[in-house]
Amino acid sequence: EVQLVQSGGGSVQAGGSLRLSCTTAGFDFDDSDKAWYRQAPGNECELVSSILRDGNTYYADSVKGRFTISQDYAKNTVYLQMNSLKPNDTAMYYCAALFYGVVVTSTCGPGSFGRPDFGFWGQGTQVTVSS
Repeated sequence: EVQLVQSGGGSVQAGGSLRLSCTTAGFDFDDSDKAWYRQAPGNECELVSSILRDGNTYYADSVKGRFTISQDYAKNTVYLQMNSLKPNDTAMYYCAALFYGVVVTSTCGPGSFGRPDFGFWGQGTQVTVSS
């Protein structure tokens, strides 16, 4: 059974830090690209960061220099370290494992890739940053 189980969300004050974790099972972790997306109410899904199979990383301009993506192959886990958090980082955050490249999608969450074999989503975790 495929699982992507997220943890680490919560509420912090502006300037604080959180680390999101996404522990996976049921598929070949090494043979997938990983991404973190977020969606705030009324907004489209935003690709926050990704790490490809070759180790290349991407960060949205809004988080560059503050967020760091990493993965632990031994634990089949991908992380998102978030520092210097701002109120506009408030959103539901989702991890995803993708098999045909990292894409942008208007809605985060299961079914949004359009093809069931394109990738898998975590369950989402809320991050709330207060000013």
